[in-house]
Amino acid sequence: MSELTHLDGDGRARMVDVGGKPETARIAVARGRFVTTPEVVRLVRADDLPKADVLATARIAGIGGAKRTSELIPLCHPLPLNAVSIDFELDAEAGTIDIEVTAKTTGRTGVEMEALTAVAVAGLTLHDMVKAVDPAASLTDVRLAFKSGGKRGEWRRHDEAAAPAAAPADSIAPVHPAPSAVVLVSSTRAAAGESEDTTGPVIAAWLDGSGFPDPVVRVVADADIAVAVRDAVAAHPAVVITTGGTGVAPGDRTPEATAAVLDRELPGVAEALRARGLASTPMAALSRGLAGVSGETIVVNLPGSRGGVADGLAVLGDLLPHLVDQVRGSAGHSA
Repeated sequence: MSELTHLDGDGRARMVDVGGKPETARIAVARGRFVTTPEVVRLVRADDLPKADVLATARIAGIGGAKRTSELIPLCHPLPLNAVSIDFELDAEAGTIDIEVTAKTTGRTGVEMEALTAVAVAGLTLHDMVKAVDPAASLTDVRLAFKSGGKRGEWRRHDEAAAPAAAPADSIAPVHPAPSAVVLVSSTRAAAGESEDTTGPVIAAWLDGSGFPDPVVRVVADADIAVAVRDAVAAHPAVVITTGGTGVAPGDRTPEATAAVLDRELPGVAEALRARGLASTPMAALSRGLAGVSGETIVVNLPGSRGGVADGLAVLGDLLPHLVDQVRGSAGHSA
């Protein structure tokens, strides 16, 4: 580029008019490095700092930063983000945490600033989480590593491998592979070992037989469901299914925990689940369960009863594969 596109002919700041550009799939990968001490990195890995859930909190903060980039950077266009994934690589010996963000959109302008903002916000959140132990920690080397889409196609930073040369841009793998699915059981008594979890294994077996192998099952107390949902989504599985905590009892908080992580709700799916339950019991009308999308993860709340789970899985059997394909961008499906 031989000119600054954000200046007009008189040298005044302007937002670039992208109305005439075609919409294309766009990807950006940005990276940064959080430099602290070996001891702090070990504490982060062990989740043993005064402010716990360090990486999960930084990941959610970074995603939030990407969403609000146009509010923070004056001349950025608001973008409909298809996905934002954030991964961390911890090196205790070096005392560093490397941050990598992959942002995707389909639009008329690139998604580089969203990826860079996510790196910066995730890194600043790491600083906030560890500052009581290491106030001298620093965020360095925030840079764009790779971008694709638009008329200029691919660009790669010359001094690092943004993606394998033979791999397409949208096949960039995260540092840690994502589980195919996570099942969260919200039950204080089951978490304490006072009763048997009878729904988690049923959902896991159904997922395993429906193309989501080796799902992870976690049983948590009702009071811990918000953290559990946040951490499950942060691992970027294709599906998160919760069971329990959808009613109106004081401890039922699963819908609130789910709403906090969703980018888009799927009210039709939630209503289909309730309608199926109503065919068996009028009590299904009391369920406040939600369904929606967080990044590229489908999140669905099912009731805590075995009958409610069976009804819910019967509905999802027809919807879930198509829904996952839509969210993850597979060809051959249309809304």
